[in-house]
Amino acid sequence: MAFPDRLRLPLSFDPALLVRDLAGLDGWIAHFVRQNYSGDWSALPLRGPAGATHPIRAIYSDPSATEFEDMPLLARCPNIRAALARVECPLLAVRLMRLTPGSEIKEHHDHDLDAEQGTVRLHLPITTNDGVQFEVNRRPVTLEPGSLWYLRLSDPHRVANLGATDRIHVVIDARMNAWLERMLTEAAAPAN
Repeated sequence: MAFPDRLRLPLSFDPALLVRDLAGLDGWIAHFVRQNYSGDWSALPLRGPAGATHPIRAIYSDPSATEFEDMPLLARCPNIRAALARVECPLLAVRLMRLTPGSEIKEHHDHDLDAEQGTVRLHLPITTNDGVQFEVNRRPVTLEPGSLWYLRLSDPHRVANLGATDRIHVVIDARMNAWLERMLTEAAAPAN
């Protein structure tokens, strides 16, 4: 089955609990693909390639990696850990990703992030604001705190934070399985 380029999954999380996990977190790592953004786009690794110790390797969603493990920071985020436990598919890289006010992620596409190809990227917004403009295929998508979204990011997408506060998402790369296919099918059903 081919899925739409955006689907809100039938799961939700308490954003106030997720925000609690952000308290005291520091050491944000600048995204390493600098030509894809302007301003401050940074990440903290929650799960990454097994054995990754260098900060850049820890936040990199390496498509060639076959083994992934929780990073030490995840132990300090009990509410995010609880949310991830409800995502019942194989988790690959998981990161907190922050886009600060006035920053922009330029239009690009990630070749391997498509449900039909077997690997997806899910977004769980924690903080956002009305000035965030997220587009997939040049059409806006509004991601509310506590919602969980599949976005087909093998398609062109861009984000601009024109607001006054940080936009922080839990970004989950995962493998397709029967559970995730059911969630996507259920999310797509109202649109059919």
